[in-house]
Amino acid sequence: MASSSKAFTVLGLETSCDETAVAVVRGRPPGPGEILSNVVHSQVREHRPYGGVVPEIAARAHVEILDDLVAMALDQAGLGLGSVDAIAATAGPGLIGGVMIGLTTAKALALAADRPLVAINHLEAHALTARLTGGVGFPFLLLLISGGHCQLLAVEGVGRFRLYGTTIDDAIGEAFDKTAKLLELGYPGGPALETLARQGNPKRFPLPRPMLGRDGCDFSLSGLKTAVRQLVRAESLDVPARADVAAGFQAAVADILVDRTRAAMLRYRTEIEGGRTLVLAGGVAANRAIRSALAALCSEQDFSLTVPPTDLCTDNAAMVAWAGVERCALGLFDDLSTAPRARWPLEETASAGS
Repeated sequence: MASSSKAFTVLGLETSCDETAVAVVRGRPPGPGEILSNVVHSQVREHRPYGGVVPEIAARAHVEILDDLVAMALDQAGLGLGSVDAIAATAGPGLIGGVMIGLTTAKALALAADRPLVAINHLEAHALTARLTGGVGFPFLLLLISGGHCQLLAVEGVGRFRLYGTTIDDAIGEAFDKTAKLLELGYPGGPALETLARQGNPKRFPLPRPMLGRDGCDFSLSGLKTAVRQLVRAESLDVPARADVAAGFQAAVADILVDRTRAAMLRYRTEIEGGRTLVLAGGVAANRAIRSALAALCSEQDFSLTVPPTDLCTDNAAMVAWAGVERCALGLFDDLSTAPRARWPLEETASAGS
């Protein structure tokens, strides 16, 4: 499908989990785009007493703050609602209550402003962020690692994805948070575990690397998480020992990611011409040890590594607005009857984007 050369200005809404976010982005594919505003309200304080995200609390917080964030984002961009070309919102996958609130709000805004609606797959928004920030061309290999997702994909275009591997149990970010909870590090656990791991010896406790060397590119984290749980129960861990467990866990995750990504690179080479770039996205992309391990792998395999800024790796609305820009350029708009989806595999976006 031919792409328009026009620059589009898109208002984006993101409410798929525990961040309420609104942004205005302007640009044209392949980018880079211009972020005119990017407002994020974190709900960490609301969920901390429960040690994780409570869907009902998340949905209530989205309802309470979203309208104000829309007004704030438009004000920071210096635009009225009638000045944007389209309204984009995450339509899935995610916590269904939050997705419903964001998508319903976007429909109301689109109707009020007589602007088209663009229903965005949250995973595609992550996948396209490297084009927003760095103008990365298609095709490229994507490693998406976050609290809810762990996937390796070849990205050939908007709506054109080949799934190489995914987790068969826990996502990477989920495993980090659960391990941090075992080590009594609080919520959110990932950043706290990384900080503690810097003080530890990763070789003190031998931990498993599930799926290492196996055929294919799938991940498994449950065996590693179980090994940590058994270790914590069996040992009386002082602070130095907890640091060693954290370091060992983080090193095991890095080894797993390197092994599975190497397998994906080998497959990618046989199927895709050109585009030797690995894009790292999702909240776990902020982990320095993981980034360093993947940078070494890219050097070994003659790939370049692209990682968007940390605030655009975690959930945000700028990535949603940019995905809207990409789809506007292809004339891919959605009906106001579009339904929110708790599950929405990236491969199912293919018919719209091909």
